[in-house]
Amino acid sequence: MKIHILGCYAATPRTLTNPTSQVLEIKNHLFLIDCGEGTQVQLRKNKIKFSRIAHIFISHLHGDHFFGLPGLVSTFRLLGRDKPLHIYGPKGIQEAITLLLKLGDSWTNYPLIFHELTENEPWMIFEDDQVTVETIPLNHRVYTNGFLFKEKLGRRKLNMEVVEKYKIDKAYYRNIKDGKDVLDEDGSLIPNRELTFDPPKPKSYAYCSDTGYKPDIVEQIKRVDVLYHESTFLDSETNLSVKTKHATAKQAATIAQAAQVGTLLLGHYSTRYKTIEMFKEEAQTVFENVELSDDGKVFEF
Repeated sequence: MKIHILGCYAATPRTLTNPTSQVLEIKNHLFLIDCGEGTQVQLRKNKIKFSRIAHIFISHLHGDHFFGLPGLVSTFRLLGRDKPLHIYGPKGIQEAITLLLKLGDSWTNYPLIFHELTENEPWMIFEDDQVTVETIPLNHRVYTNGFLFKEKLGRRKLNMEVVEKYKIDKAYYRNIKDGKDVLDEDGSLIPNRELTFDPPKPKSYAYCSDTGYKPDIVEQIKRVDVLYHESTFLDSETNLSVKTKHATAKQAATIAQAAQVGTLLLGHYSTRYKTIEMFKEEAQTVFENVELSDDGKVFEF
């Protein structure tokens, strides 16, 4: 599982920092999460292939989280895209994007499929044979969701030394990986546990975009491998966090500790502070395993 940070700063773009956008690589998927201004430039800088992006998840309709989307949709058209693009986001996102396409007479030449979100409870919005994606309802000034990405349990791994010892035909490998027992040449049953290793533990990633402190998300994200949680302010500006419905680094760490997550990844920093290291220092007073997002940084778990 890899997380490519394309942008992770609050509010307006600057020459050296970008608003929120990231790409999650998980089980052969490339999921684009949020799409602030400059996202397509950041995709190019980070050598991420546009053609591999089939699903885009937008947390809410504030500009620093989706103003890059119309340009990206248009660029896909100019590049001759023909495969479908799925966009998941709050109700209204279809109207916003299609109005721009209509006014510019630049309808896509590929299927553009919107999945508009209105639920206020966790909701499964994507599932295939490898991954599920659920919404994480958050507390911001407009309707906002985070997203919980979870790998499904993979197939078992063959213990080739034992498989070869029993001279098992390759025709049975698929069934064995699926957990089935098999008969040897003498007709004796060989238990699957003897022929295979457990598959790797499925990984999980919780993305919590703009939100005020919301401890009731803890149960849903319990023991995820990685939690990305916004940390717009430090504790000294708690009054601003309450007013704007954002979180502090200390509050993000409190959520991480309560949820017993593996790693806390901070982001969405206000640019009022001299260095983002201050966010890590504050968070580590509550929760030890903290990493700092930064534009262009890649995390592998």
